[in-house]
Amino acid sequence: MASHRRPKQPSRTRVTVFTVTAAAAVALTSQAAQAAPKQDKKDVKEQVDKLYDEAEQATEKYDGAKEKQQKLEKQVGDLQDKVARGQEDLNKLRDGLGSMATAQYRTGGIDPSVQLLLSSDPDTYLEKASTLSQLSGKQAQSLQKIAGKQRTLKQQREEASTQLQDLADTRKALGKKKDEIQGKLAKARQLLNTLTAKERAALAAKEQERANRSSQRANLGNDVPDSQRAAAALAAAKTKIGSPYVWGATGPSSFDCSGLTGWAYQQAGVQLPRISQDQANAGTHIGRGELKPGDLVLFYGDMHHIGLYAGNGQVLHAPKPGANVRYESMDNMPFQFGVRI
Repeated sequence: MASHRRPKQPSRTRVTVFTVTAAAAVALTSQAAQAAPKQDKKDVKEQVDKLYDEAEQATEKYDGAKEKQQKLEKQVGDLQDKVARGQEDLNKLRDGLGSMATAQYRTGGIDPSVQLLLSSDPDTYLEKASTLSQLSGKQAQSLQKIAGKQRTLKQQREEASTQLQDLADTRKALGKKKDEIQGKLAKARQLLNTLTAKERAALAAKEQERANRSSQRANLGNDVPDSQRAAAALAAAKTKIGSPYVWGATGPSSFDCSGLTGWAYQQAGVQLPRISQDQANAGTHIGRGELKPGDLVLFYGDMHHIGLYAGNGQVLHAPKPGANVRYESMDNMPFQFGVRI
């Protein structure tokens, strides 16, 4: 006979395990959805723009540290050359004094005062004025030369040591600022990657359209530059419209904001300081109503952004990472003052 036993039912324990597992899976899925909500396109753009602005602030500080490093390297090199030349002069002086001592020995021994000629530290001995009276004029003059050379060398070595430490600190600061810039740009890329490919393409197209519109159709009015220098600088900058913003770049194919203004004025025969805050003091400060094409224009309270006034309220500048050199309305940024070179 066929068996009529009822099929075995799952135990209460197994049912409970399955139920708890399923519930946990639903809960985790729900938490994951809450933990990583879809980024709003407008919110992402605002955050990215903020990161780009912070990266530009850091870039100006990086540029300043890099300029300081270059100056310190030259100063240290010059000091080390001076120390080397000074040591050579000192060695020659000592050789000459050694010959004098040898001659005295051959004629009857070295006077106790002349033993000083071979001392490594005649400076201490020379502090005793009575000693000088025991030396011939030639001997005293030679000793004074050695003492003076030793003092100079000691001072130069100390100065070189201080400059070397300053250089090491500057290089360290430079590295930190570089990491900060790269970190902010990487975070901006991560935010952009939360958008779909279609959304990213739409943002890029909008940015490009803005650049094309501002650069090709900018109404610059009829203002004329105040000087030939300003006219030449603005004309040079116009040739770089469309060049990419690259942090730390000074041209000729890419620029950051102060890199563009510095390069443009260099073409006009004027050497500006490297960073925007220093360029802000390279000429006469003027108000917005006094601006003429080619004047420098500073933005933001800390003056971390700079461009060239192009006329009719327009600035020609290297805007930010991810954008190219272009015209833009000055109303898009908090204007501080102008600078006439």
